[in-house]
Formats: sequence, structure tokens, C-alpha cells
Amino acid sequence: MITPISVARALPAVLALLATKAIAYPHDRESVDARNSNELVQPVYQALPLGSVKPQGWLKDQFKKSASGLAGNLFNFYRYVKDSQWLGGNSEYSDLHESAGYWFNGLVPLTFGLDDSRLKGQVKFFLDYILAHQQGDGWIGPETMPQTRGLWGRCYIMLGLMQYAQADSSETERIVDAMHRYIELVHSMLQNNFTGLVPKPGDVFDGSGWGPARAHEMHIPLQWLYENYPKNNSDLIWETMDLMIQGSTVFGTDWRNFFVKGTFPEVVYAPRDQAYTWLFTHGVNLAEAIRFPLAIYRTSHDEALKTQTRTAVDLVSKHHKSLAGTIIGDELITDLNPSKGAELCTSAELMFSLSWVYQYLADNDIADWVELTAFNAFPGQIWPDWWSHQYVQQENQPWARNLTVYPEMWEDVSSYGNVFGLEPNYPCCTVNHPQGYSKFLANAFVTTEDGGIAHVFLSPGTVSTTLANNNKVTISTDTNYPFSMDVSYSISADDDFTFYVRIPTWAHPSSTATKASGDSAPISPTNAGLHRFDISKGHSKVSVTLQTEPRVVERANNTAAVYYGPLLYSLALEFNETTRDPVGYDGGSIDPSSTTAQTRDHIIETTDLWNVAIDPSQIKVVSSGIKELANPVWAFGAPPVELRVAATEIEWPIAWDSPADPPLSPQVKGKPFSARFVPFASAQVHMAHFPKVELEAVDLDQ
Repeated sequence: MITPISVARALPAVLALLATKAIAYPHDRESVDARNSNELVQPVYQALPLGSVKPQGWLKDQFKKSASGLAGNLFNFYRYVKDSQWLGGNSEYSDLHESAGYWFNGLVPLTFGLDDSRLKGQVKFFLDYILAHQQGDGWIGPETMPQTRGLWGRCYIMLGLMQYAQADSSETERIVDAMHRYIELVHSMLQNNFTGLVPKPGDVFDGSGWGPARAHEMHIPLQWLYENYPKNNSDLIWETMDLMIQGSTVFGTDWRNFFVKGTFPEVVYAPRDQAYTWLFTHGVNLAEAIRFPLAIYRTSHDEALKTQTRTAVDLVSKHHKSLAGTIIGDELITDLNPSKGAELCTSAELMFSLSWVYQYLADNDIADWVELTAFNAFPGQIWPDWWSHQYVQQENQPWARNLTVYPEMWEDVSSYGNVFGLEPNYPCCTVNHPQGYSKFLANAFVTTEDGGIAHVFLSPGTVSTTLANNNKVTISTDTNYPFSMDVSYSISADDDFTFYVRIPTWAHPSSTATKASGDSAPISPTNAGLHRFDISKGHSKVSVTLQTEPRVVERANNTAAVYYGPLLYSLALEFNETTRDPVGYDGGSIDPSSTTAQTRDHIIETTDLWNVAIDPSQIKVVSSGIKELANPVWAFGAPPVELRVAATEIEWPIAWDSPADPPLSPQVKGKPFSARFVPFASAQVHMAHFPKVELEAVDLDQ
């Protein structure tokens, strides 16, 4: 999150709009027609209820580490969860009161994905407390005065409640009842000049306008409620969604006006003299807003909004997507400079947004992007034991330490932001990161329009569900993907059904699929990238073997990065590590009661040559041949596949205590050599964006 910025300049215009009723209520004509049809647009692929998909293999190891690390222990010690005002405490880090909501939204899918009894106790305690303390007028949360009641902090509570109701049917009825009571109140608040959403003089719940910028966050739980448990409140739920968007428009944060070619910023440099508010260029906001047009499309049926969602994905991808798959924004988007940071919250939110968008657009490259983030940017910002994390991640970052130059380096990030710690900057990433892998897993398997099942994110996992005609199906995935290219399935079904495996766009056509009969043939994916298997009732096995080669992605100024499969590769940098007691996000010490022995800040200094250029025409894949992956799999040296790349030392200046932009005309200092490259997320400190040079032949076996 960015520090609060006054909305005083915006308030006169906002209040004028409110006074003149410039925004129509309750619907425009399109929304009325859609509501009268009593339908929401349905996805191409339908997510399964939470808990249907469980992790296997290396991903299960990661879930367990998350459960035994920060995510699973914040409830026991961390002041912004244990002592949150949501639980009767006194600790909050902002007037948004978002910390407990972030935590709950991420811990619920982690809990039920892992089926962990200890974590179930935590989320059950929180659920019981907030429902028992739901106020008489329906408000959920600790705030009692209208001036303190902001809606956005409740969006994540609602998402958590929705997921909980899916995963535990014994709690569904009272959760749904509480959601309805709350939405009835919210509807009346929004009717009253968007109270709780658009901040007005005297309000203290949202000093910057986060709520209007993220108004669409309420749509997913409300649309779920509308479709599954409307309870004669269908019109009210629909109107509440419309009012949220109208309030966003009144405040001036309608993303439909931003995701437009020619308006969307290709590059944002300081000073930021732009026509649009910084809320549009905030990295996390942008990651969430990718689904803004689509959320409205579900109610409006306006195909232009579906098209605009694809435009939004393309604009963000082209101009602000990092090599590791996140959005470069420190905290505000800039350009594709490898020294700029990317906030951990951004990768966590981006994975969820893209997963949701993919289910409606069914474009294969969007699923590729989800995997790119899940296997590179996201785990690359988390210490292998899951007890520490970075606030910002740089593509070129040979050290993670307190930088000596600030504020020139970043926008609203402290010089401590790339250290792996408890809260190296704002605590939002500390409480929000648990949703990353847990929601990635929850969306890994989906149902298809023909009533089948598709495995769309090729991580190891199992799914158990019931299809049409009471066809009970269980699918178990045996794979080390993305560290190997073989994905095998054991399937049991009460009746015949169709099963699909998504084939990534980088896979070579020579990739093969093995049927239940044992026959292998080249893959034959659909236009959407799905390879079809016709599964007969009973027990069967099928598999896919993907073929690929290292690929080089070109960037500006004769620079490049190297990938193999979905993994970005980074120069392997040996390092010295020192640890210390956690530093607070404000630079001060943290109350020892808010830490444990495991919460240490990790300062990393490379001991290797980092200033190199590469010749990407000379690359070799090196595999250890080990089939049983190390645990933790993202530790330095743990992944079994590495690359050797021809490289040479060059002159590379320092700017703001980090590597400057890759030199335009690299000056070679030494002889060519075979450089060891490892998966980006396992590197701890990174060099992944290099100048290109032509080198004499190098023996890559050395």
C-alpha cells in the first residue's frame, strides 16, 4: 500500500456530482435488461468449490511450509492479526483496517487446500468471532461510527466468507445469513451518496480512495451469493453491485476509462505529471483492476467489456510485465527497468486476477502468465522456509540489503524493501501473501462447457468432484512440473467423461500424449490449447510429455532473458547471508511479542561475479536426473534442471546502490566462460536481464 494521500482536491468535484445526482440510479438501461434476464454471464471454465483440489508433490511441501511458516503462525503472534481490532485488539497499520481481511482471505484457501486441522481452528475462531460480533444493523467489523466504516476492508472478509461457505457446508447457512444482513446495510449506505465507499469530509476510513479504486472487489462474492443463495434479495444484490461501480465512477476511478490504448501509460517517469490519479498506476491496484471490466461484463452482458478485459491484459503485459511475471511497480508502475521493484502483493493479486479472467476468456497465453508468476515472481520473493519475504523484487538484484540511496531508487518504498524479512516495508504483503499458492491451486482444475474437467495449471495435485449424472471423479497428478516436462494422471470415474490437459504455448508440437490404452501420439490441442482425452468409467491412466528448448526473450537495447519451459533462469550467485531481528515497516524495532524465534530478517550479499553479458546463441540444458525433488524446492541449488550459458564479464555501473540499466555498449573485461544459470525463484539474489554480445565458442560442459 502507498502512504495516504489527501483527497481534498478531489472532494469538491465528487461532492458536486453527488449533489447533482450525475450518476444514474439504480441502473443504466443495459443493467436493467441484464437484471430482468436474471442471468450472469457464465465462464467458459468453472472453478470447483474450495477444497475439491488438494496439493501433491512439491506443491504440497510448499503448502506445508507456508502452514508452518508465517502464514500459519501470524494468528499466534503477529500484532496485526493476533491483536487486530477485528478480534477485539488495538493494532492496525492503516485506517483501512485491512490486515485481518487479507489474512482471512488467504488463510481460508490454504486451510482447506491442505486440510489442516490446526489452521481450521484458526479460521474457525476468526469466523465465530466476527459473526458473533456482527452489529445489530448488519455491519461486519469493529467500526461503530459512520465516519470510520469503509467498505473496501470488508471485500476480503466477504471473499473469505464465500470460500469458507464453499469448503464447509456446516457453516454455509450462517455465513450466508450474515452476508445478506451485511449487504442489506451496504445497499442502504450506497444509496446515501455512496457512504462508506466515496470518502467525504470528516471520514477517517479511507484517506486515499482505495475503496473506489477497488470497488469491483465486492463483485465476486456478491455474484456468488446472487447465483447460489439469493434468498429473495436478488434485486438488492444486483443494485449493490451497480452502486459500487457508480461510486467508483463518481470518485473518478472507473477503470473502463483507463484500459484504453492511447490513455493507458506505456511508460511513467518521475515527476509523475499525469492526467490520471496515482490510484490507476499503483501496481497492486492494477493487478486487481484487470478484472474490473469483466466483473461488470457478468451483469451487463456488454461484449465490449469482455474485449476490453483482453485489452487490459495486453496493455499491462506489453508495457509493465516483469520477466518473472509480475507487474513492475515500486509501488507505482514505471517502465521495464530491471532495477525497479515489484511488490509481493502484486504477484499474489495478479495470479488470482489472471486465473479468474482466464476462466472467462479461455486464452491460453493468460494461463501461461499465471504459471510464469506462480513459478518465478511469487516464490522468488519468499524465503525457502516461508518465514520471511521481500516487499519488492528486482529482476537484477545481486544483493538484498538496506540500500544506501533513497528516495531516488523507488517510489514510496523504503531502502530496506528488498530484504527478506517479517515486514521489510508495509505489512500488507506479510498478511496477504498466503493467498498466492492457495488460490493458484484452487483454480488449477476447472470444469468445461461439455461437462468435463481440465487441468489448466500443471502443478501436482488431486481433484475429487461429482460431475453431471452423479459421476464421481477423482484425478491424481504425478509430476515434477515445472522442473520436468512429464505429467501423468491416475483417474477413477463412475462413468465416461472428457478430460483435458492444457498445453502451454511454448510446448513444441512434437510433445506427446499417451492414452489409457498405452498408445502415444503427438498432442492435438484445440484452439484454446486443450488436449482432449476420452476417459472411460473405471480406472485409467493418461499422460502428457512436453517437449521444449531454451528460449530467449528479447528486450529493449539489445538485452535478453533466458527461459526453459515456464521457468525464468537467473545467473547463479553464491552469497553470504546474515540475519538479524526484524525491522518494522516504519524502520523502528518491533515489539518482541509480535515476533518469534523463526522471524529473522535475511541480508544477502553475493560473493560472485554478477556484471556479465551473455551470448544467448550458446545455451545448454543440464539436468541432475534426480526424480525426487529437494524440499524446499526453491532453495538455492535445489531444482534439478539448470542451464549453462556463454557469458563474459563487462563493465556495469551502479545506480542508486543497484545495477544500473544494462549497458548499451558492453565493454568486455574478461574471457568468455560457461555461466551457471538456475531457476529465478531459487536464486535468492538475481541477475536475469542481460546485455547481449557475440562470443567465441565456449565449452558449456565446464
